[in-house]
Amino acid sequence: MRAFEVVAARDSRHAVALLAEHAPSVKVLAGGTDLLVELKSSSHVPAVIIDISRARDLKTIAITDEGLSIGALVTHAEIMRSPIIGEMFPALVDAAHTIGAVQTRNLGTLGGNLVTGVPSMDSGPTLIALDARITIVGPAGRRQMPLAEFFLGPRKTVLKPDELLAEVVIPKENLGKPTQFLKFGLRRGQALALVNVAASLWVERGQVCVRPRIALGAVAPTVIRALKAEAYLEGRTITPEAMAEAGRISVGEAKPITDFRASAEYRRDLIAVLTKRALEGAYARALAKPVEA
Repeated sequence: MRAFEVVAARDSRHAVALLAEHAPSVKVLAGGTDLLVELKSSSHVPAVIIDISRARDLKTIAITDEGLSIGALVTHAEIMRSPIIGEMFPALVDAAHTIGAVQTRNLGTLGGNLVTGVPSMDSGPTLIALDARITIVGPAGRRQMPLAEFFLGPRKTVLKPDELLAEVVIPKENLGKPTQFLKFGLRRGQALALVNVAASLWVERGQVCVRPRIALGAVAPTVIRALKAEAYLEGRTITPEAMAEAGRISVGEAKPITDFRASAEYRRDLIAVLTKRALEGAYARALAKPVEA
């Protein structure tokens, strides 16, 4: 492996300045659980690595005027321990719990998991099902965009070499929205998802589905929303048959592949089953803790 320089950033502003100075041959180091593996196996080693692990302004979890803000450097373990997240979004805790081993969850960050752009990521579906937005900082200032638009393809995002993912924001109108995350892998722990699914919904008048969201991972080049299935459920009475039909519709919106871990046909079966179960889980949470839509 070719030698490189490591420079520590004091905060996000300093990190952006360092990125602008050293781009394009530069990488960002947060938890390091993905980058260090990449450096060992890749022939393209950057000249400079910016260590942002000490940037405290990227480590906050807080309710703001915009909604729930989660800093990019918040670790998966911190998500699991957060009283705010545990109360409002247990599905985010469930998703964090499925990521790697204990050591990975202690070091790995939410921002790092998203920036890798891997279609099978476990943090993406739940956040996309909650209409999360991200804040990107760069030399030109700050910009926000829906998380669903952040991913361009496998391991490809809209981030420029001199930009940094700073935070994830779940909008205020979705605080407490009933959500369920499910993952299916080849073993119980430390496995990539064959398929993962997150579903969220509000319930009106006890049975009417409002603003449903279904996000699918590991079934397309990026995490995707099942827009046709969402449209089918909108305003519909929630029944087992309706949720099963939404699962079948979701299958048609995905583009699963056959690889050494599973066939495309097997993945399609998983999409239908997991989508139905995720909707059932979100509905059960809605009934257990009714919230005004």
